Amino acid sequence: MGLNRPAKAGLIAAGALAAAAGITAFLVAPGKRDAGQRAPFMGRNFAHRGLHRIDKSVPENSIPAFEHAARIGYGIELDVHITADGELVVFHDDELKRVCGVEGRLEDFTLGQLRALRLCGTDNAIPTLPEVLAAVSGRSPLIVELKRGHANRELCRKVYEVMQTYSGPWCIESFDPRIVLWFRIHAPEVLRGQLSARYPSLRSSLGKFSAFALSRCLTNFITRPHFIAYEIGRKPLTVKLGELMGAMKVAWTSLEWKTEDKNDAVIFQFYRPRVKYK
Repeated sequence: MGLNRPAKAGLIAAGALAAAAGITAFLVAPGKRDAGQRAPFMGRNFAHRGLHRIDKSVPENSIPAFEHAARIGYGIELDVHITADGELVVFHDDELKRVCGVEGRLEDFTLGQLRALRLCGTDNAIPTLPEVLAAVSGRSPLIVELKRGHANRELCRKVYEVMQTYSGPWCIESFDPRIVLWFRIHAPEVLRGQLSARYPSLRSSLGKFSAFALSRCLTNFITRPHFIAYEIGRKPLTVKLGELMGAMKVAWTSLEWKTEDKNDAVIFQFYRPRVKYK
């Protein structure tokens, strides 16, 4: 005796749901890393762009900001761009205006031209990545964010080469899945993270489709990141699923201590959290 129509419909629906769940799990599953590699980053607070001050007397992504964070024992998050002449500099924005008061995109300037600029009206210049590594001198674990631009592959290759000189633990992250993918292919031993945020935060810069996919970490099947660094706030279910499947939970950017107990690592600014909390 065959199944009646409602029973058949129920089986089809259950099969469709199971298939959808399987596909979703495949899309968001993280890469696998052992506990020892994660250990330097677990339960630690990371100073966002160094330990800079809200009054800008110690500017973001400056040598004094990094030295201060290292002295206290915080981890450090920093941003890396590549210049028009192929040098690596530590700077957050694509545009120079907010921090340096000059019109133009950083990637269109040479290192020599950038050296003439100052950070937030102070005497501090834009540092190179080797200068930052020398200043920190292995004292802090580093989260190195690679900023997408006109020369992603060159940026990835050079960051990887320069970071070999750092004596402390380090990992990489990026909003651009192509950058994270480069490290999956060419440097699989490096702990890698996918930066992401909620859809409204990404839509203006990425477009609707890319913003939807990235906000829900649906590109994980390409990059298989070891951690998800997500904007603080409500997370989509797919992001939570990726975390449940083993991705480290990294939160950015915290302005209060309450964030710490909900994540594996926290990127903070403008307050003094505990150095470690687990």
